[in-house]
Amino acid sequence: MSSTAAVALPLYPYQRRWVQDEARFKIAMFARQCGKTFTSTLELALDCARADVAGQRRRWVILSRGERQAREAMNEGVKLHLQALQAGFAAYEYEWQSGIKALEVELPGGSKITALPANPDTARGFSANVLLDEFAFHQDSRAIWKALFPVISKPGLKLRVISTPNGKGNKFYELMTGKDDGWSRHSTDIYQAVADGLPRDIEELRRGAGDPDLWAQEFELQWLDGASAWLDYDLIDGCDHPDAGRPELYQGGPCFVGVDIASGRGRDLFVVWVLEQVGDVFWTREVIADNTIGPLQQPEVLADVFARYRVLRCCMDQTGMGETPVAMARQRHGASRVEGVLFTPPAKLALATLGKERFEDRRIRLPATPEVRADLHKLQKVTGPTGAPRFVADSDGSGHADRAWACFLALSAGSQGAGAIGYTPALRHPRGFDNLAASALAGRGLQMRADAQYAGGDGALPEAGCAW
Repeated sequence: MSSTAAVALPLYPYQRRWVQDEARFKIAMFARQCGKTFTSTLELALDCARADVAGQRRRWVILSRGERQAREAMNEGVKLHLQALQAGFAAYEYEWQSGIKALEVELPGGSKITALPANPDTARGFSANVLLDEFAFHQDSRAIWKALFPVISKPGLKLRVISTPNGKGNKFYELMTGKDDGWSRHSTDIYQAVADGLPRDIEELRRGAGDPDLWAQEFELQWLDGASAWLDYDLIDGCDHPDAGRPELYQGGPCFVGVDIASGRGRDLFVVWVLEQVGDVFWTREVIADNTIGPLQQPEVLADVFARYRVLRCCMDQTGMGETPVAMARQRHGASRVEGVLFTPPAKLALATLGKERFEDRRIRLPATPEVRADLHKLQKVTGPTGAPRFVADSDGSGHADRAWACFLALSAGSQGAGAIGYTPALRHPRGFDNLAASALAGRGLQMRADAQYAGGDGALPEAGCAW
């Protein structure tokens, strides 16, 4: 690689400003879909490649919020840049400590870039330049910071911190809003990125977000304190996992089901949320959410769930039109296994409180889909005219927090304790959703599917501006 090849890479202006800023300590907020991880890993690749040409060594560590994000930063950022720079490297993957994998590339001259999940132990384990990726979403961000900052105190070591906002209750907010402290600060919202040439349809993204708070925080970079949201994004993101929401990973353990009833004619969703208890953690195995499944079809959908999982207990919304479905389910699956829940204000408060406790204790694992994330954050606790608390959620094209209530119902079912029941699993089909009773559904054209896994992340290559 020539020493000038690095500066020839075409970038959008906001990307150039970040990459070319050589401040020792710098921090940036980037909107979603703007390639912040891709851009930031470019600086690391350039630094190592230049050092290699000069006969020097550089050491960089990327601390991500989880193993999946660390892998994305390495595979969709660092390696792509090094390949584009025609810089030779060897790639390794090893066990950094029990349960924590490290991904690493090493250049011929000895420069290295390592990516791994962030925690206080990994933060203090290296003396190197550091990139904190999506720092606002790291668990124990303050503890990570206390462990990390002394490590990079050696003269000449650099620190880069990037994220989208995630409320005000984390170290990223404190760093980003500081003043006169030696930090170089950058901020690029979706409007600035598009003005700089990033090809994005802002209105299409806004409609697709389906949540004003999500749009304001993650695209407009507004600081939301989450005071009105019952579950803030930090709680939700702390419980997501790429293996959740995948029926094929069901281990045969005891399951608990929550059902939110709907008419099948409007915006409200009929939702079945299936949790498998593994140790003391409730893993989401399947989320069925559809506003076209009518009252005649819903019992068969639920019966299919009972056939495919070892369901110990099922809690169903019994309010209003839920009376008949609950009665049918109790008759079909047993009164000891099916419980109807009337959504009175005290009952909703109890459900929501139990649900929030499980999130705070990280005893639930969620599919990382934007639909689930937005629905859980949609629920708000407000105070009525008499001072009594109540829960509200804006109704939109994806219902009014129907997934959230189904999730809370499933957690409530799981709080009753597990008992032994006889169980013979139904035959599994490849997709896990197509073994409904044909006689009951013939001619109805019903299609079911769980929420698909959402890879998410911002490691995707921005289209035109980062073409090599």
